[in-house]
Amino acid sequence: MRKLFGCTLLITLIAATAGYWFWAQQREVGHYLSDLRIELAINDGVNNDHGNLLGIEPDLSPRDYQSLDLVHLKLAAYLNKAREAGLLNDKTIVVLPEHIGTWLMFRGEKNELYQAANLNQAMRWLSLSNPLAFTNAWLRADGESRVNDAHLRMKAKTMASDYQTLFGGLAKEFGVTLVAGSIALPEPRIENGKLLPGTGPLYNSSIVFGRDGAPQGKPQRQLLPTYEEQSYIQPSPDHQLNVVDTPAGRLGILVGSDSWYPENYRTLNEQGAQLIAVPAFMIGKKTWDQPWGGFKSVSTPSEISLKPGEVSEGEAWHRLTLISSVPSSTAQAGITVFSRGKFWDKRSVGWGFISRNGQTSPDQHGAGARLLNLWL
Repeated sequence: MRKLFGCTLLITLIAATAGYWFWAQQREVGHYLSDLRIELAINDGVNNDHGNLLGIEPDLSPRDYQSLDLVHLKLAAYLNKAREAGLLNDKTIVVLPEHIGTWLMFRGEKNELYQAANLNQAMRWLSLSNPLAFTNAWLRADGESRVNDAHLRMKAKTMASDYQTLFGGLAKEFGVTLVAGSIALPEPRIENGKLLPGTGPLYNSSIVFGRDGAPQGKPQRQLLPTYEEQSYIQPSPDHQLNVVDTPAGRLGILVGSDSWYPENYRTLNEQGAQLIAVPAFMIGKKTWDQPWGGFKSVSTPSEISLKPGEVSEGEAWHRLTLISSVPSSTAQAGITVFSRGKFWDKRSVGWGFISRNGQTSPDQHGAGARLLNLWL
């Protein structure tokens, strides 16, 4: 009887394991109609054949990331709209928002994940659907939040490949220089023209793709992530800022709140940066209008007199980005773009703006996806 019970239990466990494994491997892409509309919110200046900075603030959701074809469809629709409006040329620099590549961790997942009630539930489905990969990544995780680290680390190879295929492909397809927002990867590097992840800490990094679709320069790591992000996203250890030569001029990238620090502009000045792109990201439906919470990192510049709560989050972005209290940037122009849309219960907000010679022109708070154009 004991042997029979043991055999029955073993068979049941094997059947359950096999069933779970079979379930975890199923990846059906459901039918999904995405909103491809986009509005031209800012069109500053005239075309003098010097090129332009074109910010795209996409309206994205988890369903857009079911497959590369779907997210390509949406972003290509936006770029087609820009082309129809005469905003694309061989000197155009397109700038996308922060973390637009990070969401590629959800590419090719089960429908249960996309149908989740909230982000925490979606992340649980991500773990359950990839049991071996998640366990292996968790054992190798770095930082305080091992779970968040593991979710990104377990998809790192496919995320890096998808990121280059998607954004390098769009740059080549439309013949533009493209600042591909950012992506969180472990120790990203460019090797023989290919974006590859490493095995060390996670960094929030931005890649520029040229008109031929190839990566330009090195990945620009975020220098000073916020306290919340630093539980799994690490600050760039070399504190290095890179400048990329583009057909429109020398371009520097400041990821997110790196744009708040005057020292970063001084570094870019020394490298002759003429243009600055700021891919940004903010969570919370009402965050933009709430009191500014301060620098939220280990470093607070001594020359900044702005105090937490003194202005709103949006006003702080305008005060600190490119035109901080001490004039520090000699760049001709810059652009800051945020993401739109909703990922489960988390809504991304923020109103992009352009900067020219120290003067800022903000978006006027319209709904949906937005185009922000600045002729140089």
